[in-house]
Amino acid sequence: MNLIDRLDADQSWNDEERMLLDAVRQLAAREIAPRAAHYDRTATFPWDNVHAINALGLNAMFIPEAYGGSPLSYRVYLACVREISEACASTGIIWATNFHAIKPVIDFGTESQKARLLPGMAEGGIASLVITESSAGSDATGMKTSFREEGDEVVVNGSKIFISNGDVADLYVVFGKWAGITDDKAAISCVIIEKGTPGLVVTGVENKMGTRASGTASLSFENCRIARHNVLGEPGEGLRILLASLNKSRPSVAAHGLGIARAAFRDAVAYINERRQFRKRVLEFQGVQFMVADLAAELALCEAWLWRVAVMVDSGEADIGIEASVLKYRSTDLAMKMATEAVQLHGGYGYCQDYRAERLMRDAKITQIWEGTNQIHRQLIGRSFLQKEKK
Repeated sequence: MNLIDRLDADQSWNDEERMLLDAVRQLAAREIAPRAAHYDRTATFPWDNVHAINALGLNAMFIPEAYGGSPLSYRVYLACVREISEACASTGIIWATNFHAIKPVIDFGTESQKARLLPGMAEGGIASLVITESSAGSDATGMKTSFREEGDEVVVNGSKIFISNGDVADLYVVFGKWAGITDDKAAISCVIIEKGTPGLVVTGVENKMGTRASGTASLSFENCRIARHNVLGEPGEGLRILLASLNKSRPSVAAHGLGIARAAFRDAVAYINERRQFRKRVLEFQGVQFMVADLAAELALCEAWLWRVAVMVDSGEADIGIEASVLKYRSTDLAMKMATEAVQLHGGYGYCQDYRAERLMRDAKITQIWEGTNQIHRQLIGRSFLQKEKK
């Protein structure tokens, strides 16, 4: 058993978790991975994969039992994200986004909101977390989408871009600014908008370099009226909700990146064990062995940190922002590096679509950008060491 295989063998799971992970791995190998190239090539939403995931009831793992779920640990959730993403990065994004989007409702929703919305998600609904605007990427205070209260309703106006699942979602968790609050941070608020609400318009879907089967939509809110009881938390609590959500979603992005990294590593090692040059297998050359050793070591260290952060979440620790940033940026930088080196080790074939190395390289890039660019995460980590100046 090699180093990478031992990473999983060392993990302890209870019987329910082990059975679920075995089912996810079988599904990924049998159905999701064989369809990935087709969905990438056609840039069509992978409904077959989503239906197969729903048949396993995977959404239920992050929904409380009181609302139709069968909750499992955050650690096993991250393991599932990694397994699905290794088979198809697009499908990994789609499923993980359900967790990213619904977690604010679980953590901050009223009893009425949870009773009304969570059962549908447990049964396989699709959710979307709606944050980014042309004027608000890493800086959420730049949002211009507005929420204006009118009696028992809230009127939503504005537009959003780069919204995962935005073209197919049943439920949208939308961040914007509450009209009448002048402070940019204090104004940030959050509302829930359901599919089919008048004034909610999908204005386009991006034609992307990678993760092409995952819909990334532009949305417009044109005097979109929602009931006042669809406000999540209180007006002005949006930034607190947003930051809490990102702390849970960033480790998920890391797991997504590590799935891509694992796929690239497996493909590269398999290829250089077979490919011969100068009557030697490519992996017999010392320079190549050094490259593989460096990649394997980095993968082992990132995955060890993944499980550390997962345990922190499962144990109820709330202050995990810096640990999540370390995990996100190192894992996704590795995903890009691993995919690039996989192309290199495949030689000319790595540049061709006959091998998935070129797709993995395209899929990996977005992981360094979304959920906070890796430059932002480095800044957050570095800033955490600033000491208060003595007066």
